[in-house]
Formats: sequence, C-alpha cells, structure tokens
Amino acid sequence: MSGGDCAVAIAPDAAVPPPPWHRLLRADARCVLERDPAARSLVEVWTIYPGVQALALHRVAHALWRRGWRYLPRWLSFVARLFTHIDIHPAARIGERFFIDHGVGVVIGETAEIGNDVTLYHGVTLGGTSWHPGKRHPTLGDHVVVGAGASVLGPITVGSHARIAANSVVIDAVPEHATVVGIPGRVVARRRQRAAHGFDLDHHLIPDPVGKAIACLLERVAVLEQQAGAAPRADPGKGCEACEDRCAEPAFDQPRSETLN
Repeated sequence: MSGGDCAVAIAPDAAVPPPPWHRLLRADARCVLERDPAARSLVEVWTIYPGVQALALHRVAHALWRRGWRYLPRWLSFVARLFTHIDIHPAARIGERFFIDHGVGVVIGETAEIGNDVTLYHGVTLGGTSWHPGKRHPTLGDHVVVGAGASVLGPITVGSHARIAANSVVIDAVPEHATVVGIPGRVVARRRQRAAHGFDLDHHLIPDPVGKAIACLLERVAVLEQQAGAAPRADPGKGCEACEDRCAEPAFDQPRSETLN
C-alpha cells in the first residue's frame, strides 16, 4: 500500500477555518436519514442517536479548541464519552456529513483528520502509534467507510472512497477506491464501481483473500494429483471425496481453466 497513491481533500493548513459549527450540525443530522434506513425523522436522529449527540458536542468543543480554550473542550469531550461511549478528542478535525453508526466504542485521536461524507461503525479506533507530540493519528479522505471494530493506527493516509473491512488493523497507507481486509490490513481490491447512491455500504461484498488462497491451493493440489496419476487412497471414506464442503469440492472435479476464474 503506497502512500504515493493516496490523495485526500483535506486542506493541509490547520489554520483554514471550517464552516460554522451550527451548519455542520444540521448537515450531520440530515446525512443520517440518507445512510440509515432505520432513521424516520430528524427528531429521532437528534434525540436517540448517540453518534449525532457525540458529534454535536464535538463540534462545539472543537470550535472552542480553535479559539485557544483547553480545559472546557476536554470537559465537553468527557461528557460526550460519559453519555454516548464515543471518545472524540476536541482537536480532531472532522469534515461535513460525518456519520457514526451505533457508535459505542469509537475512539478518534487528537491529530486525526476526517474528510467529508465519512462513515464509521461501532468499535472503530483512529489511534496513534507514538507518545511524541505532533501528527500521530490517521487522515481519512472523503467517502471512506470503516467497518465495525477496525483500527487505523498511526499518521497514515486512507484515500478517498476506500473501504476498511470490519476488525481489520490498518498500519499502512491505503490508496483511493481500495478495499482493505485483515490483520495487518492488506489491499485486496484496487478499484470498484461507484455505488448507485454515492455511499458504498455493501459490506457483504468484501473479498475473502484467505478463502481465495485456500481455493487456489486446492486447485493446485488437484492439478498435481492429475499429473502424477495419484493412486487411490487406502481409506477413501476419510478423504476429500467424503467432505460435504461445496466450496472446496468443485476444485477436484472442474478443469483447470474453470477453477482459475
């Protein structure tokens, strides 16, 4: 995963003022109706969605932080964590229409930067890998989706439109439009078709690199057995012929050209 392939829309100059916090709050609430079919109204979003409530307090705390306040913003962050179980440092820079779905266990560090239209699920950590001051948390581009329980660690960049699968641990830069899976996270898909509604939330379409590798190994074993003219097993009842796993079994029956597709 090369950092040179990554690009995000976040301005590098931290002095650039963000839009007014009250305008950001309205956009944060409306985006929930677009991305969560369970949301019925803005009243429901404002009153019972912990991600929106934590983000509302963060918008206020961040505005105070930019004006030189320190204790009060940290206190607001503490109150938000107390009631929502979402921990967002007041210095973290968060773009427009940010959505935290479910929310419990989300941690966003001090120097984290998040672009526009980003979605995080519960248990996500945007954490640091150093005790030294300075940039130590990740930067997320626009339209990034981070699955439940995933951790993005260190001052790395996640390119726009990237997807990070649930429970992945990402420690290297992620290119734009890529899909990352595993521990440590690895890019398993470079480009995807754009979602019809602009937000790619099809988590069931995440590739399975381990399953693919095992299938390739099984296919190779089948080819080697055919080339060697493998003799019958002493106890055929205990071999792969007796296995009911339909994912592995076809590799021994299909021609090589079909199993490689």
